[in-house]
Order: sequence, then C-alpha cells, then structure tokens
Amino acid sequence: MSDDFDRRRVFACACLGMLVFGVVLTALGAILPSVITRFSLARTEAGGLLSLMSLGILAGSLVFGPIVDRYGYRVPLVASAGLVALGLEGIAFAPDLGLLRGGVLVVGFAGGVINGGTNALVADISAGERSAGLSLLGVFFGLGALGVPLVIGALLGRLPAETVLAGIGALVLLPLAFVAVTPFPAPKQAQGFPVTSGLRLLREPALLAFGGLLFLQSGIEITLGGWTSSFFKEELALVEGRAVVLLSLYWLAMTLARLLLGGLLKRAAPAFVLRGAIGVALLGSLALLSAHGPALAAAGIALAGAGLAAGFPVVLGFVGDRFANLSGTAFSIALVMALCGGTLLPYVTGVLADAAGLRLSFAVVPAALALQAVLFEVTSRWRRNDARP
Repeated sequence: MSDDFDRRRVFACACLGMLVFGVVLTALGAILPSVITRFSLARTEAGGLLSLMSLGILAGSLVFGPIVDRYGYRVPLVASAGLVALGLEGIAFAPDLGLLRGGVLVVGFAGGVINGGTNALVADISAGERSAGLSLLGVFFGLGALGVPLVIGALLGRLPAETVLAGIGALVLLPLAFVAVTPFPAPKQAQGFPVTSGLRLLREPALLAFGGLLFLQSGIEITLGGWTSSFFKEELALVEGRAVVLLSLYWLAMTLARLLLGGLLKRAAPAFVLRGAIGVALLGSLALLSAHGPALAAAGIALAGAGLAAGFPVVLGFVGDRFANLSGTAFSIALVMALCGGTLLPYVTGVLADAAGLRLSFAVVPAALALQAVLFEVTSRWRRNDARP
C-alpha cells in the first residue's frame, strides 16, 4: 500500500463518513412514530421498514469489500454520501409507502458502503492500534446518531419531522467536496482481486465467529435505536418529542464511551474491555425492561449505550489484525453477518410487540447480550489456543 497520503486527513475523511452513517442509522428510528402516524402502519409494518433499512445496509456491506480492495476508497465513499442525501429527501417527501420504502433502501445501501469502507480504511491506516482507532472513529458515528434525535426532538412542534429530515439530508452533502479532493491509500489489489483468496475467507472459523458476535451486536444496537422512542411513548406515556430526546441519551452514552475507549484500549487488553462492556449493556437493558418511569428508563438506555460502545471497535480490530491483506473483504463478510442480525432482531421485536406489547418484546435485548457473552468466551478460548506455539 502506498504511503503517498496524509494519514490525518484520510482519517478525517473516514470520520466524516462515519458521521453520515450515524445519521443513516438513526434517522428512521427517530421519525418512526411520525411515519407510523403518517402512513397508518401496524407495528409489524414499521418493523419491516427498519428491517428494509438493514437489508440495504447489508447489501452495501456485501459489495464494498472487494470494490475497495480492488479500486480504493474515494469514489465509493463520495458516491455513497450523495445517495444518502438523495434517499433522505425521498423518505421526507415520499407520497406513498412504495416510494418511502425505496428511499429507505437507498439510504441503507449507501450507508452500508460508507460504514464498511470507513471501518476498513481506518483499520488499514491504524496498524498496531486498530481497536483504538476504530473506537475513535465510532465517536463520529455517535455524533451523527446523537445529532438526529436531538435536532428532531428540539424542532418537533415547530416544523414537521419530514421537513427537519429533509434539511438533514441536504447537510449530508457537505462532506463530499473534502473527501473528493483528498488523496487516499492506493488499492491493495490493484492488479486484480484474488477471488480464490476472498472465497477462502468464507471458510475461516475465526472470521465466522467474529461475524457471529457482530450479528448479535448489530441486532441489539438497531433494535434499541429503532424501537426505544416508541417504547418510551407507548409504555411510559411520554410525548413524542420527549421520547426522541430521551433516545438521544443512548447515542450520547455510546459516543462518550467510545471517546474514553480510544485511550483505554491503548492500555488495557481489548478482550478484557469487551467483557466488562457486555456486562454494563446487560445491566442497562434489564433496567430499561423493568422501568415504569422516565428516570430508570433514561438510566437504563444510557447504560446500554455505554456498554454497547466497545463491540464493533474491538471485534473489527480483531478482524483487521488477523486478515490485514484482504481487510476490505474480511470486513465485508463480518459486516454482512452483522447486518443479518440487524435485520432479524428489530423485525422479531416488532412481531413480538404486535403479539404481546413492546415491553415483553424488549426481552430480546438482554437475551441476545447473554448469548453474545457466551460466544465471546468461546472465541476467546480459540484465540488463546491459536496463539500458543
């Protein structure tokens, strides 16, 4: 890989891209109560929109890896930011459910390319400190994710949610010029993508195990990000604006935790950090599940956000360390598995909510965290065995 680029500037481009992905992942959840009212949707249909978003992200995650390994990062990131802006405008102004779904799918696909591309890019330029670099990158995801519910919550009552979303979509265009003129690392497989080596990754037990961890991680994150404002509104009888603002505590806690993790992961073993983080997230999810007032619910969602902060940076750091020569493709496989979880768990939550209410359906979150803890211990044992001479 050529070093004819400014690492700080490239890292800044990755951070801007991740900021855009934070907008992508939270925009639909933040205006979901408004969308439900506007189109008279059942909970299962609303859950289907969240799953459609995840399917789009999954598709983007599937294609980005071989593309960036073969052709580099700049063009895919610029094109995807433009598609996010277009898709957000489509969601804001869609006159019918079909066009709304189209906008959701476009935003999801472009977001998947941005998410995968920026994570792989930071892993490529952060050898030796991948988990720390990815954690700092995740701070900018949190800023984008936090900004959307805060802006929508603050402006609801003055402007329709759709108008606010359209403005956010226009702002997404701002990073394009900076990314477009920045020199990026040269493609790692400029002479042609090694198809056989890429396919061989699909049989790597370690990569599949890491993908399993991210399957659960993504499912939990998207379920909480997508359904919590509706939970606050329906189970705690909070007005929509207050419910969306309380949702911002989730992203704020995740952002602050990732800011602290950037330094902590340079001093402590990533595996140790992730164990503690899963425990904190589990405690927060149980508090949220048992809450009947806003104080405990706010504490629970904040703890859950803080605990979930470590999952993606640590596990993707493991992936980048182990599969450095084809990092884009390895990240693509791991993130596709992650988004399968992000597709399935929110949909299951919606189905359970229609059958038994949102409170009972939220039990999928602590159950998934417990399963994640067990799987991580299994993968940790494999990693220790692999390290032995």
